[in-house]
Amino acid sequence: MESETKIHRSIDKIDWNAFRNGMPVSEKWAYFDHAAVAPIPRIAMEKVSLWAEQAAMDGDICWPVWHRQHEDLRDLTAQVINAQPQEIALIPNTTSGINLVAGGLPWRPGDNIVLPEHEFPSNLYPWMQLEPQGVELRLVPLEGNRVCPARMADACDRRTRLISASWVGYASGYRLDPLEIAKVAHDCGALFFLDAIQGLGVFPIDVQEAGIDFLAADGHKWLLGPEGAGVFYVRHELLDLLKPMNVGWNSVKQGNDFSKVDMQLRESASRYEGGTQNMAGFIGLGASLELLSDFGLTSDRSPIAEQVLRVSDDLCSALLEAGAELHSERGQDVSSGIVSFDYHQKSGAGDRQKLLDRGVILSCRGGKLRAATHCYNNGNDIDRLIESLKTLD
Repeated sequence: MESETKIHRSIDKIDWNAFRNGMPVSEKWAYFDHAAVAPIPRIAMEKVSLWAEQAAMDGDICWPVWHRQHEDLRDLTAQVINAQPQEIALIPNTTSGINLVAGGLPWRPGDNIVLPEHEFPSNLYPWMQLEPQGVELRLVPLEGNRVCPARMADACDRRTRLISASWVGYASGYRLDPLEIAKVAHDCGALFFLDAIQGLGVFPIDVQEAGIDFLAADGHKWLLGPEGAGVFYVRHELLDLLKPMNVGWNSVKQGNDFSKVDMQLRESASRYEGGTQNMAGFIGLGASLELLSDFGLTSDRSPIAEQVLRVSDDLCSALLEAGAELHSERGQDVSSGIVSFDYHQKSGAGDRQKLLDRGVILSCRGGKLRAATHCYNNGNDIDRLIESLKTLD
């Protein structure tokens, strides 16, 4: 795959079948569940399998090689979002990143946090846990599925310390403009946290240009990585403000020198990693991110985003023609790979199971069926979904 994908970077027309051929799941399923748990590419499977073989045959002899792959992931993540490697921590999941901020900022009684309504629970519970400290959580009503910057601004005041929002709504698929929400936060003297799990891996993001202070995303959705391996970004100027909550040997400057006990934290986001990492998961995530990068995922442009939107638009057209009702807003600036819909009032878990029995995988969220496309899905997958829906009549 490596030699093929290098060619793709130098030509205008990308061969998405080459990407599809690297996704074993496509041989069996019409897979529309990337907003839940994505399948991993063949290259990630091979890299994780090699790690398992090395771990079984050689133990820690190969640890320096694994560590280098670990650091390659950090470097590539920084490149993809236009950050510095020292601003990237490798973490277990998005929830861990949110809790790093919730537990690490110096809150004071009377502070408040502003969020849009209908956030995923992981972007609620860590903030709710601050309420006994006198920190108020303010939820801002949506306009349909839309996050309205003006409404967010109206909810802020001089005691607003943070705005936290999802880049893409997990149920609706609505995609906000991070720059607009970051501006609202900074205009009132607050910080901005972006839950990027439903967008990173598809849409380009420049954390510098967008004014993002913190970002977290697990790798098991659009990044096509294994579960339990994610990334966290913190603007370097905020390192001393954000207190590490999980301190271990991997948090300090001397690191592997266990004979030296000196509480001097690393001057990088790796101070938040604490101890031993999920090497297998991060090796797999690194392979997946490299694949996505080879197909054009950068901080300023993403052919992957263009393809995902093209496929999801085709899916929407097919659903409407089949009589489905769409519940996701569509438009170049707000669309994502997530499509929420009803089909003849059918949207329950039982219908999901019936589709599963026919080789089609999607989810139910917010009382609706939810299909989530990626760049390797094609017309055959869409036809299979539509034909399977018709069997529910």
